[in-house]
Amino acid sequence: MEPAIVTTQLTRAFGEHLAVDRLDLEVEAGLFFGFLGPNGAGKSTTIKMLTGLLDPSSGSASILGHDVVRDHVEAKRCIGVVPEDLALFDRLTAPEYLTFVGRMYGLAPADIGSRSDELLEWMDLHEQGRKLIVDYSHGMKKKLALAAALIHRPRVLFLDEPFEGIDAVASRQVRDLLGSLQQGGVTIFLTSHILEIVERLCSHVAVIDGGRLVAQGSLDELRRGIASDDAGEQAAGRPLEELFLSLVGKDDTPKSSLSWLQ
Repeated sequence: MEPAIVTTQLTRAFGEHLAVDRLDLEVEAGLFFGFLGPNGAGKSTTIKMLTGLLDPSSGSASILGHDVVRDHVEAKRCIGVVPEDLALFDRLTAPEYLTFVGRMYGLAPADIGSRSDELLEWMDLHEQGRKLIVDYSHGMKKKLALAAALIHRPRVLFLDEPFEGIDAVASRQVRDLLGSLQQGGVTIFLTSHILEIVERLCSHVAVIDGGRLVAQGSLDELRRGIASDDAGEQAAGRPLEELFLSLVGKDDTPKSSLSWLQ
């Protein structure tokens, strides 16, 4: 089966700074894939290149065989995106916004109407039809952004910090929906700093640090890799948080207290 996402020596520079440095990544179709790294590691820059918001400085990337630069229209037809900053049109209502997105993807009006109704019902937004998006809570905006990313039935879904700033109820709704999407064959590419959620949802992860890939594979493979260099069977049972800290060269030793607070 053709991989859903492939990058080859993918690089993005901002002046002298290499935000993403020769990234080689391969994500099989149908995976729930976690893309992890510290703040500033290059995660969002990578997603922006994969979704066509930034051109690579060098290297290449493809979505389901479509080059994101040379064949960008077909690549974008395959994907749905929930960016970290959401970028919604605040002066529209939710049905108006979904209608706009559906028309941009060339959906028939009847499909837009029926899919919008189903999505708003699933997201518990169906009673907000007259309210402008600007008056939504942050969690409501997150759910609407996810609805917009799904209306055209994407085969690959990119999620940049989808659980940040939402309550437990909305988080559970989103997790349940993502699980059903993945069971239906959708490839999900997730970045999140909430490692407990990544560990619960994702079967495979990649870790990037300083723009460079430091690990890639299933969680079991990563645990075995750490165990071979560390403490044997004890390391093989580590939670993802400890694996992550080991891979990016950080430990969880607390720093000394601030002198002026002692």
